Amino acid sequence: MNIVYLNGVFLPDTEARISVFDRGFLFGDSVYEVIPFYQGRGFRLEQHLQRLQHSLRAVRIHCELDWADILQALVTQNGGGNLSVYLQVSRGDTGERSHAFDEIMAPTVFAFCQPIRDIYQAGPDLVEPVRAIVTADMRGHRCDIKSTCLQPNIMVLQQARAQGAAEALQLRNGLLTEGTSSNLYIVRQNVICTPRLGSDILGGVTRQLVLELADREGIQYQEIDLDYEQLLAADEVWISSSTRAVVPVIEVDGERIGTGQPGPLWRRMYQLFIEFHHALMTGQSKDV
Repeated sequence: MNIVYLNGVFLPDTEARISVFDRGFLFGDSVYEVIPFYQGRGFRLEQHLQRLQHSLRAVRIHCELDWADILQALVTQNGGGNLSVYLQVSRGDTGERSHAFDEIMAPTVFAFCQPIRDIYQAGPDLVEPVRAIVTADMRGHRCDIKSTCLQPNIMVLQQARAQGAAEALQLRNGLLTEGTSSNLYIVRQNVICTPRLGSDILGGVTRQLVLELADREGIQYQEIDLDYEQLLAADEVWISSSTRAVVPVIEVDGERIGTGQPGPLWRRMYQLFIEFHHALMTGQSKDV
């Protein structure tokens, strides 16, 4: 039995209930974050919560809570260790189904934990490279909001899985945006290239860390427009997310990327992630 957080109360998951008129349930009128905790410590927690505030402001959900204390208490009540915390904030319950909403409503706040593997302790040799496909980006035009309206992501991910791939990289107006739950990078001539941020892309917390580490280590990177031909011609392709770190992509649409093996720059970046993680877990870094 897991302990969850719902509207100010910690309780067993079997006892958690929301109204059938909650706008998160009826409309997907809600935003969320997924935050990894390793050894009970949040990984880039502050950056995740900053993105949560961006999403809340963008959709005009008014909710001010001590998010860090709530999530830390939830992790502790679930035994600490290595856990992924899912946090969702919906606009709340109006008692009816109506597209219109009141500016002042009581949001529904829900959070729960799931066990995760410490990917950093495993090391690069145990990271399984993935295959991907490219699909049309069918999402709306505010992808910078981390919304629970994920049906387009779900559909193209199922398409990828039906073709034996683990991720669908999305293409809009001839330009690559991101995966279904990941940011995208290509490497060419030892330069990391990633699509520039805009309303069509979610600013990933791990994406931010990749660029910070590259800058610190003198690794060249560019935030630029990328197209399909550049993707297939890349020396290396990566995807990243908070619960997977940086993962090499060795095949796209059946075409081999580079040598068909994880590349040397990916190995260097993954080692930088391991060192960053170790410093955080041992208290040598204040970055959370």
